[in-house]
Amino acid sequence: MYPAALAQKKGEIPVNPLETILARLGLGNAIGALGSVNYRRYVIGNGVSQCGTWMQKVAVGWLAWQLTHSGAWLGVLATADLAGNTLLGPIAGAVADRTERLRMARIVQLVAATQGTALAILTMLGLVNIWVLFAMALFQSFINAVDGPTRLSLVPTLVERSILSSALAINSVVFNMARFVGPLLAGIAIARVGVALAFALNAASYIWFFVNLLRVNAMRDETTRSERGLLRSTVEGVGYAARHPGIGPMLMLLIVTAIGLRGTMDLLPGFADAVFGRGAEGLAWLTASVGLGAMAGGTWMIKRGTGRGLPGLVVFNLLMSALAMAAFAATHWFWVGVAGLACAGFAMVVTGIGSQTLLQMAVEPSMRGRVLSLYGVIFRAIPALGTLLMGLASTYVGLQWPVITMAVLTAGYWIWAHASQARVTEALEGAPAGGSAGAGAAEPAAKRKAAE
Repeated sequence: MYPAALAQKKGEIPVNPLETILARLGLGNAIGALGSVNYRRYVIGNGVSQCGTWMQKVAVGWLAWQLTHSGAWLGVLATADLAGNTLLGPIAGAVADRTERLRMARIVQLVAATQGTALAILTMLGLVNIWVLFAMALFQSFINAVDGPTRLSLVPTLVERSILSSALAINSVVFNMARFVGPLLAGIAIARVGVALAFALNAASYIWFFVNLLRVNAMRDETTRSERGLLRSTVEGVGYAARHPGIGPMLMLLIVTAIGLRGTMDLLPGFADAVFGRGAEGLAWLTASVGLGAMAGGTWMIKRGTGRGLPGLVVFNLLMSALAMAAFAATHWFWVGVAGLACAGFAMVVTGIGSQTLLQMAVEPSMRGRVLSLYGVIFRAIPALGTLLMGLASTYVGLQWPVITMAVLTAGYWIWAHASQARVTEALEGAPAGGSAGAGAAEPAAKRKAAE
């Protein structure tokens, strides 16, 4: 029985209704973090905004398909994300480590809302062609490059360190589930009204988050005072991540997943229309299935609670997501494809939640923004490389074979990841909460305990 419920039974204190609901849903592990007003305001606003971001991404893909009916153009549009996030993302991480993150987050939301509003208006007026769409998507990618590390590195400043693990798990769930729930909502909006509605809802989601951030106060300042230039600080962060025996391999696993599996999400408009012949309604079903799988995976991760064993769970779900994606791409039966995407959504969100939680807990606070900027680049931008490769190949062999090939290659990478699992687990689970410096971040837990 959870502590609050036990206290109520003894007649000691009244139970918060939120705690009661979470406990009855089996989500008692979320009580500590969501009990913080600051964090609760942040996570609600962030969840809505993240869904809006992914709504716009899917709407851009669908509009590009309608304008060109070209898998290659879907890949080209996806490179806008690749370009902006790759060029600016790591530098934005260094900026996040040096500046007051809450103020930066507020400014970014206003800029993003302006972009979303402009795109909605241009679409409603019929003034969008493929080049305008590419330019707007490129601008959005630069916004996301700054927004991502700022949001992620803000979380540890909003809660007590004793509940940081719970907050990170919830934030990971929100971040990863939005990647699938947003497209679900976009598919419904496009099918019922049109792409302009998806763009407008994205703009509104940024305003919602901005208002919530005005009511949030940071509990601590993790700003790093540095005499180094931004470029040198950026290189320092990349070197730290690459040399870390746990963070480096985890980022590499995410790169493989991003290229081999997540890039398929941007090809769903083509699958819905050209492979399954279901149009916008089919797109809504496909995106909904991924979203439902993701929600199931996210809920399961919160119920799981403990962070122990996460590296093994991440590696196992890498294989499961690859097999599920291959099953989706190999069939012409629509409902088999829907089921395959649901399983892939579950496995990919477990991989994403587990990996981000491990990174947040293992990284040094002074490096948090830079490491999480790399995570953001991988999560947001690198899938575009997979989309581009598969989109270009689809011009010659159709959409299905490129996706099957990428899924098989990803499954092949699992062999190496499985063989390295023990070493990576020791490096990540041996790190103290909140990060540690240098080699200490990789010190085995048992050795650390013996030394104490």
